[in-house]
Amino acid sequence: MACATLVLLVAGCKDRAPELAPVSKPSSAGSSSAPATDQWLGKWIGPEGTFLQLAGSNGRYEVTIQNLDGPRTFSGQAAGDRIEFERNGVKESLRATNGAETGMKWLSEKSSCLTVRAGEGYCRD
Repeated sequence: MACATLVLLVAGCKDRAPELAPVSKPSSAGSSSAPATDQWLGKWIGPEGTFLQLAGSNGRYEVTIQNLDGPRTFSGQAAGDRIEFERNGVKESLRATNGAETGMKWLSEKSSCLTVRAGEGYCRD
C-alpha cells in the first residue's frame, strides 16, 4: 500500500505544470520619463563672473557658457549621467561633481556642481 501511495504522489507531481511567476511588461512610463540631467536646468555660477546656463528638457539642451570672452551657446544632449556638447570642434561633457572635483579653489567648499573638465566648473549654493 505504501508503494501505491508513493506511485500516486509521483504521478500527480508529473501531471501538474509548474507555477511560473508572471512576467511583467516593461513600463512605457519609465521610457518616457525625463533624464536625470533635466534636474540641472538653470544657472550655475563659476568664479570671476563666469557661469553656465542650461535650458531645454527631455535630454536636449541649450548650453550657454559665459567666460571672460563673453557668452557662447552650444547644443547639448543627455548621455547617461552626462550632457555632451561640442565646443571648438572638441566633444565636451558636463558631469555632476562637488566643488573639490572641479579643480578650482574658489569652488572647493561647494557641494552641488557641474564640471566640464578640471579647472572648469560651475556650482549652485
